[in-house]
Amino acid sequence: MQSSYWGYWLVVMGVAIVGLMISVQGITTNTTQDSYAIREITDAAMLESVDYAYYRDYNEVKIDKEKFMEVFIRMTTEVMGVNDTYEINFYEIYEAPPKVSVEIKSNSGTNFISAGEYDTVSRIDAIIQIHAEKYELDE
Repeated sequence: MQSSYWGYWLVVMGVAIVGLMISVQGITTNTTQDSYAIREITDAAMLESVDYAYYRDYNEVKIDKEKFMEVFIRMTTEVMGVNDTYEINFYEIYEAPPKVSVEIKSNSGTNFISAGEYDTVSRIDAIIQIHAEKYELDE
């Protein structure tokens, strides 16, 4: 009888340890994935919002602020999961020279005490630098 109790305790401890490992893995994986996703989304949104007509006329890189915000929000909703809770904050968006500061607060789903609060904060500052020469055709 005593050996069966040891078996039960061994199973309970094994389940508890596996549950703890899954929780810790969920927190670290979400944080890392969020930071890489935000960096890629920011770069892609900045490149997509470059105003090429302005560049052709003045040979200066400029982004459209509203288009950047629209593209960033659209791409973020495509990457984040359906059940994820997150908040997007834009701190600085300069059109020329292009510079943005974006913060995403997300809930990893592992905070069991207060599920409404954000436990992962990812912030990125990005600057676009495009070096190109304007060539004119000799006729």
